[in-house]
Amino acid sequence: MTDEKVEETIKEVPLVEEMKTSYMTYAMSVIVSRALPDVRDGLKPSQRRILVAMKDLNLGPRAKHRKCAKIAGDTSGNYHPHGEQVIYPTLVRLAQDFVMRYPLVDGQGNFGTVDGDPPAAMRYTEARMTRAAVLMLEDLDRKTVDFVPNYDETRREPVILPAKIPNLLVNGSSGIAVGMATSIPPHNMGEVCDAIIMMIDNPDVTLDELMSVIQGPDFPTGGIICGREGIRDAYATGKGLVTLRARIEREENKKGRVSLVVKEIPYQLNRTKLIEKIAELVKSGKIPEISDIRDESDRHGARLVIQIRKGEDDDIVLNRLFKETPLQETFGVNMIALVEGRPRLLALKQIFSHFIAHRAEVIRRRTQYLLEEAEARAHILDGLRIALSDIDEVVRIIKTSHDTAQAAGALIDRFRLSQVQADAILRMSLGKLTGLEQEKLEKEYHELLARIKEYKGILADKTLVMDIIKEDLFDLKEEFSAPRCTEITEEVQAFQVEDLIAEEDMAVTLSHEGYVKRQPMAVWRRQKRGGKGITGASMKKGDFIEQLYVASTYDTLLFFTDRGRLHSLKVHEVPKLSRQSRGRSLQNLLRLPADHFVTSVIPVRDFDDRYVLMVSEKGIVKKTVLSAFQNIRRSGIIAVSVNRTDRLVGAVLTSGDKRVLLGTRKGMALQFQETDVRPMGRTARGVRGIALQPGDEVVGLCVALEGNSVLTVCENGYGKRTAFEAYRVQKRGGKGIINIRTGARNGDVVAVMAVEDGDDLLAVTAQGMMVRMPVNAISVIGRATQGVRLVSLNEGDRLNSLARVVDVEV
Repeated sequence: MTDEKVEETIKEVPLVEEMKTSYMTYAMSVIVSRALPDVRDGLKPSQRRILVAMKDLNLGPRAKHRKCAKIAGDTSGNYHPHGEQVIYPTLVRLAQDFVMRYPLVDGQGNFGTVDGDPPAAMRYTEARMTRAAVLMLEDLDRKTVDFVPNYDETRREPVILPAKIPNLLVNGSSGIAVGMATSIPPHNMGEVCDAIIMMIDNPDVTLDELMSVIQGPDFPTGGIICGREGIRDAYATGKGLVTLRARIEREENKKGRVSLVVKEIPYQLNRTKLIEKIAELVKSGKIPEISDIRDESDRHGARLVIQIRKGEDDDIVLNRLFKETPLQETFGVNMIALVEGRPRLLALKQIFSHFIAHRAEVIRRRTQYLLEEAEARAHILDGLRIALSDIDEVVRIIKTSHDTAQAAGALIDRFRLSQVQADAILRMSLGKLTGLEQEKLEKEYHELLARIKEYKGILADKTLVMDIIKEDLFDLKEEFSAPRCTEITEEVQAFQVEDLIAEEDMAVTLSHEGYVKRQPMAVWRRQKRGGKGITGASMKKGDFIEQLYVASTYDTLLFFTDRGRLHSLKVHEVPKLSRQSRGRSLQNLLRLPADHFVTSVIPVRDFDDRYVLMVSEKGIVKKTVLSAFQNIRRSGIIAVSVNRTDRLVGAVLTSGDKRVLLGTRKGMALQFQETDVRPMGRTARGVRGIALQPGDEVVGLCVALEGNSVLTVCENGYGKRTAFEAYRVQKRGGKGIINIRTGARNGDVVAVMAVEDGDDLLAVTAQGMMVRMPVNAISVIGRATQGVRLVSLNEGDRLNSLARVVDVEV
């Protein structure tokens, strides 16, 4: 070739344009020829070609299994020239009953497991088609679908399969193309057939009506679908998110040990990787409640035993497993399939419409094929009947003819036959001349006429075509229908933190310098009055436990600062530390201004119509409805406006109509009706509650309830219980009456609270000692007395705070 000719064959193309064109060509090749299924038969080209190759080998359900290497080789050599190592994994997937709801291949040998074990090499495994695959190929040889030349034009292959089964939905499909992916879940055959029949009967059927029969995906591995909203979205738009959970049962052995037994896992979940994930979480301390994991699965099904440590809450462990492991997964439905060679996102009704249209076309083409076949046979029989009606003349013509061609011509001229009829007469044996054979011939002829009439009726009436489709679907339902594998339940809410922790009572302590921690109430043992207690914290020099509160891990702690601001924290968010630990700084947990100190904490479960009653050192009281504090910013909100010279010292929950008692440091008390204080907004200052003497200040308040008594405790460890009735009810704003005699023996009052028989108390000293005692051990005595010793203090120590414990078993 000369240089001039070479130059003529060179065409200059911009690199960007060439890249665009080449990539689009590649992308469409992947989309159409590899990754996406056809909406009509639900198969990708590789899957379709495997089934056609197996049909060529006559590998029906009753045939002997053949080596998968032979099947893969024939598929590669005849239809799919991409190598046997690419074809075999596709063949394996068609045989896996944990992937396909209705497998199309019957495998013999190791075809892999749900644990992720790979299949054996194709030279060791064998396969044949299942009954479902046969139905996918049924009528393929009756011109029901178009054929095209294969890759080397040595034979022809079908563009699509007749697909008597609605395979796209019953077996689902998944694939990743260029710029798109499909993820169609499998469904129950009986439900899909019923839904298609419903749509045939009423093309305008609503989605809700369809969903009354097709409940949702039906995964071969079972599991539980939580909620129907994602299913409806997928059916309505083609896209949706389905929450899928494992089926887990609770078992308890004779020793009382509880185990969670996983019997069904989410679709396409690798069981081995699941076990590894759970073991990793246990090892890292995220789920320490699990003591052992055993895989007891066998050929009858999955059985993964997760043993719970004794005394742990199995519901909490179960929630953590759902939260942290693939035992709960989200299956993304993305129903993309090829429609006339183009990818389209399809809703449920669209998939049904395309399947119905495909089956109608298959039935029409099959009927046309059968009609032509019957008419051709009837034409021959018509000629034979003519010949038999004058057999002597036919014999004479044949005997006098020089050869077959002359005999055929003579017969055509004499009886006005066609060439086909004449040839058939010449091939007719003498046995056909018997009366019985003539009778059979006549019977066959009339049966053919009846079938021809039937075929023509089908081709002329769309309703008859739809009836045939429905009849096929009824047959499919009868043959393949089985109970659902996957259960559908009500929707589950997103996990709250409380779902992942056990509910238990906690002692929450707050030190003078703002260190907070929580500890289970079980670490404190009940002691007799006057006991020394146990070490509750290892305090740094100059710090001491100032407040202690008892609350559930599900409760919210409302932190009221001395400047009247309110912050909140869930109890389970408070660090759980040892008894000897001093705790964590509130500055690291709350956004507290540097000059604010927490003076009161209220644990609440619900923000209802109760009230928060607050009191300041100067005796100012304020009542605000609890619901006003429901939405608390991370930086806090204003609970009460406090003067610069004043500070908030206490806050309690009230019903709004009780009696309230204020106690002062110098031993005075005032009881008044709560209704004397009107409800106010969050930013209000409040009203005077008690008139204080110079140098005195309020140290506590309590609400009078039936069966309660007033407990007053002084810093030197002395205290007393007094009935509320011993304090006369006064008007708000008065000076009050004597509550306890203060002096050198008792010291100033450190706490005033309402208690009742059956309560437990936790007394905290400045040096960090804690004493737990029952209220019953403290006698009820008069109002203006000095009290009795409650706590034996070490030299230099003093009682700092007191908390009530309600209904805690020790």
